[in-house]
Amino acid sequence: MNARLDMFGSPFAAKFQKHINSAGKAVTDTGLPAATQELVKIRASQINGCGFCLDMHTKEAAEAGETATRLHLVAAWREATVFTDAERAALELAEQGTRIADAAGGVTDEVWENAARHYDEEQLAALVGLIAIINAYNRLNVIVRLPAGGYRPGMFG
Repeated sequence: MNARLDMFGSPFAAKFQKHINSAGKAVTDTGLPAATQELVKIRASQINGCGFCLDMHTKEAAEAGETATRLHLVAAWREATVFTDAERAALELAEQGTRIADAAGGVTDEVWENAARHYDEEQLAALVGLIAIINAYNRLNVIVRLPAGGYRPGMFG
């Protein structure tokens, strides 16, 4: 399987992705826990059907010490007992932030208030940015059908 467009060889795509990567680095450097960041990326990528991002973020999470049990249960986080209340709040915010078109009201006040109980203002800003960034990457990769399976942890630096 080949991608429809070489997102790594196109000068414009490389420039565009450089800017998205810079935004992602700003999120990475916040006080938002790294494990939470990966869980959010994985959940949004599951919803959006982005195989490349799932490949990348599950492997990065595993490399960072995330357990196989937690990785396998991200899609069923509501029924799983392996996530903290804070992680559950982030996953729910990620779901509603990813499924904006599915719910006319977007993110509910209840979900926002639950997230605000677990994260300070800077962490909430980081979560919102992270959700936006992973959704952008999911859309890029799904549109061009970037194949999954060949990602190696750390391969993009």
